[in-house]
Amino acid sequence: RLSCVRNNIWLACCGVLSAGLAVLSSFGLMLFCGVPFVVTVANAPFLILGVGVDDMFIMIASWEQSSRKKEKSVKSLLAETYREAALSVTITTLTDVLAFFIGTWTAFPSVRSFCLYTGTAFVFCYIYTMTFFGAVIVLNHKREQGNRHWLTCMPVGVGADQAERSCLYNACCIGSCSGQSSQPESEHPMSIFFKKYYGPFLTNKWIKLLVVVLYAAYVGGSIYGCTQIREGIDLRNLARDDSYVIPYYDDDDKYFSAYGPRVMVVITESVDYWNEAVRLGIENCTQNLE
Repeated sequence: RLSCVRNNIWLACCGVLSAGLAVLSSFGLMLFCGVPFVVTVANAPFLILGVGVDDMFIMIASWEQSSRKKEKSVKSLLAETYREAALSVTITTLTDVLAFFIGTWTAFPSVRSFCLYTGTAFVFCYIYTMTFFGAVIVLNHKREQGNRHWLTCMPVGVGADQAERSCLYNACCIGSCSGQSSQPESEHPMSIFFKKYYGPFLTNKWIKLLVVVLYAAYVGGSIYGCTQIREGIDLRNLARDDSYVIPYYDDDDKYFSAYGPRVMVVITESVDYWNEAVRLGIENCTQNLE
């Protein structure tokens, strides 16, 4: 927002901080428990950040919807916010945690460690969102009610001498919160779009029929795709497009794929190569294998 009071930059920063605290807590707990840290775990913070920011948006949106009812107390507003947002946040967290903890059953130790770290981080992300970030929302609301600046938290003017000040001063140092303004805060344009345009469009009977048909086609394509999945991995996909590995695997498939895998025989015991009978025995073994 352009208002120096209604601006919520610190609120957004605290939402990102909440995800960061979840990463630190989960990594600290796993390292304390002796879970190995592998290089793939370094990608986990990006996943936690995505889910944490998503939960932050849900919480803020629910608070904005509840705060339009100005006659309610802060406790009632926060209770209504949790009533609206906690369900969706809980479901997304449960599905993510379940998916990653199922991944701990794999036989690959690196994947097991990654799933343990990430699944635990999702649990901490949920805890911090429901506790830490909820408290930050209340503190930000009290700052707005006190008509304080978003950066310095100092009280700002309400625009009585706005005509005598410069445009930069009016933009950065003058403002009022929605609770003190004579005009109620307007609804967000995105909310208006979904309520007035997208919702009625999607509830049309022909559009609903089209959605059902498209979903059936999607499910059918997904089932067909599952039947075409091959187990294994193409090693050329692990290299860059300009890597020398790509033509090597292409030539290997073109010229040597018909011969099958290489067969090697290893003699694990000491061999008396000076004994001619032993050498002949090895040669006979090789011929028999051929």
